[in-house]
Amino acid sequence: MGLKRRNKVSAEFSMSSLTDIIFLLLIFFILTSSLVSPNALNLKLPSSGSKTVAPSTISVSITKGGEWYVDNKRTTKGKVKSNVTRRMGEEGKPPNELTLVIVAEMGVPIENVVYLMDLATKLRINAILATDPAE
Repeated sequence: MGLKRRNKVSAEFSMSSLTDIIFLLLIFFILTSSLVSPNALNLKLPSSGSKTVAPSTISVSITKGGEWYVDNKRTTKGKVKSNVTRRMGEEGKPPNELTLVIVAEMGVPIENVVYLMDLATKLRINAILATDPAE
């Protein structure tokens, strides 16, 4: 008897829905990765209403006139990194236990403060921006 089956089961797989899902996942990861920005600076900003509890290990001050001081000793912007690394060696503590206190006078260009925060990040030490207490 020559009976043929009318319902054939196809062994083919449709890839169109799978490519749609992969495309949507790709868009999702591209969008979320562009929105996420990691915090690159280890910066602790004390509120101006309370005192800083972190020990002041190394202090870098910048005046409005462009004068730089490391622990109250006058220096230049180009020598700040070498002075801070020298002070780190004098302290004899691991970098994560040291604190860089940034004392910037009102009106100092923000680039100078960012330079010090970047320096603290590169040297793997904590940075604190000093503020005046609220009145």
